[in-house]
Amino acid sequence: MLDELQVRDYALIADANLNFASGLTAISGETGAGKTALVGAIKLLVGERADSLAVRDGADELRVAARLTDADGQELIISRRLSRQGRSRCSINDEMATVAALAQTTGPLFDLLGQHEHQSLLSAADQMAYLDRFAGNAAADALSGYQAAWHQAEMAAAELDGLRSMSASTARNLDEATFVLARINAVAPEEGEYQRLLADLPVLRGGEELFTGATAAWELLRQEGSVLDRLAEAARILEPLVAIDQRLAGMPERLSAAQVDLDDLAQSLRAYQEEVNFDPDALDHALDRIGQLESLVKQFGPGIDEVFAARSHAEAQLGANDTLPERLQCAELALQQAEAELATAAAALTAVRSEAAKSLAINLNSRLDGLAMVGTHIEAALSELPRTAWAVQGAQRFELLYCPDPRSKPRPLAKIASGGEISRVMLALKSALVDASSQTLVFDEVDAGVGGEAARAVASYIRQTATVHQVIVVTHLAQIAALADKHYVVEKTVSETGSQTKIRELDGEERVAEIARMLSGSQDAIARQHARELLSEAASGTGAAGTRKAPGQAAGSNSRGSQEAQGLQSGQDQLFEEH
Repeated sequence: MLDELQVRDYALIADANLNFASGLTAISGETGAGKTALVGAIKLLVGERADSLAVRDGADELRVAARLTDADGQELIISRRLSRQGRSRCSINDEMATVAALAQTTGPLFDLLGQHEHQSLLSAADQMAYLDRFAGNAAADALSGYQAAWHQAEMAAAELDGLRSMSASTARNLDEATFVLARINAVAPEEGEYQRLLADLPVLRGGEELFTGATAAWELLRQEGSVLDRLAEAARILEPLVAIDQRLAGMPERLSAAQVDLDDLAQSLRAYQEEVNFDPDALDHALDRIGQLESLVKQFGPGIDEVFAARSHAEAQLGANDTLPERLQCAELALQQAEAELATAAAALTAVRSEAAKSLAINLNSRLDGLAMVGTHIEAALSELPRTAWAVQGAQRFELLYCPDPRSKPRPLAKIASGGEISRVMLALKSALVDASSQTLVFDEVDAGVGGEAARAVASYIRQTATVHQVIVVTHLAQIAALADKHYVVEKTVSETGSQTKIRELDGEERVAEIARMLSGSQDAIARQHARELLSEAASGTGAAGTRKAPGQAAGSNSRGSQEAQGLQSGQDQLFEEH
């Protein structure tokens, strides 16, 4: 249940603080005053998408906070902020939270019916979604099983189609694959061969020069009187001199070490010299092989990797063609099995939906009687679709058919019902779908196109709903506003600094004046008298709805609301200050 709501810098609302009755709270005001902004604020608190355009002009961010009571009686403090740059921040009980967590926590506590939602009754797909929701877990489970089978059948059909397309390949394609494979296999390239040949080519071309140079360097190191001999002679000369002057200490050893290093280098040069030789035949072979590989690159390139890819593709084509008959047979059997499982799942879903459609029609018709639609009749028509028309949402078509009187032939609701009738059907449908855990129902101008006796019936119906759930209704109907336990008015003021929306609770003569305005557009004596009569009927229980008694509260009592108002006023900034 929604106890308190604080809204700042949302649309035209600079600062609004509201507390709600446990029963029916009405919000009224002139068209364009900003009533729907309050519904938008509630939508933010249940995790719906935020739009930075909703931030009030001149403000950096909008802020919405609320105090809720969940089904277990636990208090929740939630808040959400949205900056002009689109950054959103949420908190639950003073802990940072994601929008998804916010939706999971608060979403089940609310059920919202917007002023344009009745248009969804014009869509067959939406009507099916309403039927499944009415059927509950049974439909959800059956639909889940059907969708799994449907996806499996779709994949099996796609696999079979692909194989059939492959089977229809022309002989020319197979000939091409044969040619590609023969052309590449004639050269028989090996992985890494091309790169290795390119790396070895400079050595093959410079073999004679490399051999000559290595030989000359080795001879310089090892010939008589070479640097190695001179290093040995220098070490021998210095060794006895160390005893005379210690500054020469270590030098003989260093000369000996250099001699060892140079001797090792000379041996390495000798080994290299023996390995390197000039082989014109090896060079010719390498050049010829590189030419063959580059010819393949030109034909199948741009690189050697594409050559190997072309060979693999050709092998796959020819291999697939060899096993194609067997694969086709397996794919056909798989599709037959998937279709059988899909038919079973579709039958199970049909059974659940058929039973739910009967119950939904009975439920709606009983509710329509209370909405001044006596004599009208709703039929829930569920029909099987041909296999070619099956879709992910099912193998059936569902449509609500409407009979304006007992003698009329049922026709699609979208084609025959008026706007006011569709609004009342939607109200009946929505109330039939309400889950017991959805404590708060929010109706945003669901009374569109409704007037006269129908308006009193809608008011009575909403008030009756408020005996079970907390109801917040944005309305233009005086009949609904007169039955509310709390009544707020939304007013827009225009000044040199711009427009601003203010929201205030009505009581006494202020409420009489607003009811009069809603009745006739004026507040003259006759309209006020009519308004007082409506309010008196509501308080006495002789009006459209009768008397609603909340637990521990007399009809018409505002004691709880007054206490809430005092608590909210004494700490009106608390929700924003703390969160």
